[in-house]
This record gives sequence, C-alpha cells and structure tokens, in this order.
Amino acid sequence: MKVLLIGVGGVGEAIAKVGRDRPWLEKLVLSDYDLGRAHRVQAQLGASEKFPVEQIDARDISRVIQVARKHDVDLIMNAVSNFYNDTIFDAAYEVGCNYLDMAMSDDGANMGSHQWKQAQRWKDKGLLAILGNGMDPGVSNIFARYASLALFDEVDEIGIRDGAALEVRGFEFAPSFSILDAIEECTNPPIIWEKERGWFEVPLFGNIEMFDFPEGIGPQEVVDIEHEELVMIPRFIPCKRVTFKYGLGEKFINVVKVIKMLGLHSKEKVDVKGVQVAPIELMAAVLPDPASLGDKMTGKTCVGAWVTGLKDGKRREVYIYQPTDNQESMDRYGCQAVSLQTATGPVITMELLAEGKWQGKGVLAPEAFDPYPFLAKMQDYEFPYKIREEQSQTSKSI
Repeated sequence: MKVLLIGVGGVGEAIAKVGRDRPWLEKLVLSDYDLGRAHRVQAQLGASEKFPVEQIDARDISRVIQVARKHDVDLIMNAVSNFYNDTIFDAAYEVGCNYLDMAMSDDGANMGSHQWKQAQRWKDKGLLAILGNGMDPGVSNIFARYASLALFDEVDEIGIRDGAALEVRGFEFAPSFSILDAIEECTNPPIIWEKERGWFEVPLFGNIEMFDFPEGIGPQEVVDIEHEELVMIPRFIPCKRVTFKYGLGEKFINVVKVIKMLGLHSKEKVDVKGVQVAPIELMAAVLPDPASLGDKMTGKTCVGAWVTGLKDGKRREVYIYQPTDNQESMDRYGCQAVSLQTATGPVITMELLAEGKWQGKGVLAPEAFDPYPFLAKMQDYEFPYKIREEQSQTSKSI
C-alpha cells in the first residue's frame, strides 16, 4: 500500500514510526506545511525511498492532488486538524484513492456532514472513506461495536469515557493533543444522542460526574464534550443513548472558560496591526507543540467504551478500554502517550485494508466493520485492550 500522510506532527510522526517496518506498507509520503519537520521525521525513520518528503499546505486542494498523483497513492491519511478535512477529503475523491481521517469538520449534530452527504458519490466511484480513525473517535467506536455484538443482547447506553493521570513538567497549561481541536471541542456546546430525542445540547461543563478509571488513574470528574462518536455510533450501532465524557480537570476547565470568555476560540480572523490572525490559531502558536512534550510528561492515559444493557435477560455494565503509559511509549517509539495511542488505530486500519480483511465502498466509520480482526491486530501491535466487568454503577451525578 502506498499512502500519502498529511501532517507529521505528534500523531503523524507516531503513525510513521508505528507503520515503518510493516511489510504491507510500500511507501509512506511524509508531507507537512513545515518541510523541516517532515525531514526530521524522515531522518528518524532512516529510509528515504520508502518515506519521501513533500511540502503541502492542507488548504490547497490542487497541491494535495498533485502530490497524491505524483506518488500514485492508494490512500490519503489525514493527520492534521479537522479544520482542513473537507479540502483533503475532496482531494482524495478527485485523485480516486481511499481516505482516512481522525476527526470531523463542522459542529454539533452536523459533524461530518460534508462527508456523509457524499457517501453515494464515493460508492458510485468505488472509493472508500473511513471517518474518525484515531483513538476516540476510532478505537473507542470499535470497542462499542464489539460490545454490542459479543457482550450484550440489547444495548442501553454507550458512553465513551476518556481520562488520564498525565503531568507535564514546566507548563501550567499544555494540551497533549491537537491544540486547535482541543480548544474547539471544549468550547463548543456539548451534545448527547438519545433514540427518542435525537441530538440535543447540554450545558458546557454543567453535568459533572465521577468515573473510576482503571490502571491506577482512579476516580475523576468527567464532563460532557462535543465529540465525533456522538454522530457516528448512532448511525451504525443499535442503542438507546450515546454520551461522551472527558476527564479534563479543574485547571483545564478554568483555562478553557477564560479562552471562551475572551473569544480566543474564534476561527474568524481579526486585524492585528495590519495582520489578519484567527484567535484560535494564535492560541495554537503560543502553546507548546504536543509532539514536544513526551520527555516532560509522566503518567498514563485511558480511553474506553462504557456500555450498559442486557445479556441473557440480566443487567450488565462493562468498560472496554485501552491504557497507554507515557514512559513505555517514549521507550518504544520516542512518542508521547496520547500521540501513540491516537496513531496506532489508523495504522491497524490501513493494514486491514491492505490485507482485504476490511472492505467497503462509500463513506463509513470504523464501527461499520467487523471488530474482531481489529481486536486481534491490537495484540500484534502491543496495543492491548482490557474489559472491566462493572460490579456496580460507576458513574453518579454530583
């Protein structure tokens, strides 16, 4: 498989390192707006022919098309902010290659609308786009699909729960993943999906719950966040309710509240002494690059699907999760935990596509496919998942 990787920041770099020695990967084009960063990643990989470098501005559809055709790629892997999804998605269609991303453009219940609306066009052209292939969304959705097939006869709620016990030395505020995406999803109104109501908004940081995360992370306050699973899972998995709650912590929440209050989350450009600048892009420029935080970070991150329902006529509640330790991530790949956890899923997806174990046409999501081959590959990638059988309700309103 020949792949054009757009974006070699923290997650893109980890994708390249995880996929480096896989026999199915014939070529991985390392492209980025910052050509120097692409060259630095290439130097770490040590095989320039297999990992050629290209400069790409993800806003320039003609350039994306040009590079994809130059290298005759089978697939475009979008590893940049969801701000650029629509352009890259449209470029893949024009080139005639498959497409993966890890997040969705647009807001609320409209997330991914640009892509979902084109499903038939992609199907008619014999192409496949799989949206939301990171950790969450992505692996989290696959966990939910597996639970619905193997662990439950009837699913009530699918709740994605994301928490961590990560400390970053030297910084008061340092998001561990895409700064643009982090600010956007934590300042937009949260949504919930229910079978009887559809999607509806809930107050930002208004419904605090406690969730007991495994692997020594422990109980954390979690809050509703706008997230892609909320528009993906209801399309493919029968259930009554879908939620997403994130363990942000009081400090993170307070900073985000100030950012929103001051309008620094806005994508609309303002004039600063003759220079047009979007406040959110200024925020991303002054905050530390998440890819640079690995040697300053300690602790673990945990993402999973908390699922409730019935099995054999009895109530059941499980948490299927993937824990990643930062020190282990740095030792294995030189990548921080959140980047590696996000990157491993899409590499597994590419392998399943290359081997023909996942096949399809149109615009789909990871949970539209058979979860069993994916879960088996997780062991091959030393990317283990675990299942905690809950003895009692682990979430309660406070």
